Amino acid sequence: MMPANSLPPTSLPAVSGRFMLSHPAHILAQGFGSGLSPVMPGTMGTLFAWFSFQVFSTRWPLLFTPLHWSGIIIAGFLIGIWACRVTGKHLGVSDHGSMVWDEIIAFWAVLLFVTPASSAVQTWAFLLFRFFDMVKPPPIRYFDRHLKGGFGVMWDDIVAAFFTLLTFALWRAI
Repeated sequence: MMPANSLPPTSLPAVSGRFMLSHPAHILAQGFGSGLSPVMPGTMGTLFAWFSFQVFSTRWPLLFTPLHWSGIIIAGFLIGIWACRVTGKHLGVSDHGSMVWDEIIAFWAVLLFVTPASSAVQTWAFLLFRFFDMVKPPPIRYFDRHLKGGFGVMWDDIVAAFFTLLTFALWRAI
């Protein structure tokens, strides 16, 4: 049974740059356009997160320190609750595929804990995060199905980030 505010996947409303630019919440929720990709928008949002983390951390290392990244991630999570709630309401779908701010914040959190790291380690972090976000093993699936609104959109990706980091911790312990 589908939630009352969700449409079947075949009837999801179309999104566009015009829609994204119509409200600041949409710009954020749709990952500055990365969520508008017609193919795998969640993966595109995660790639945007990886790219932006690298650019900001490399270009302005004194500004984008681990402590500052922590603050950015916490603030981004809280603002993301609002942005995803508003965007979902305007789209008529609580967790539309074009909303990728949740992937961005969650993957920034993953990168915060695994870097500095080689490109190979970062690639594994990316692949593991995408696996947990797409497959949604329990309890991620539970949160995805039962928590709605902006908090629900943001929370299941934070849990996917936690599983990614837990996998890294277990891998390093072995």
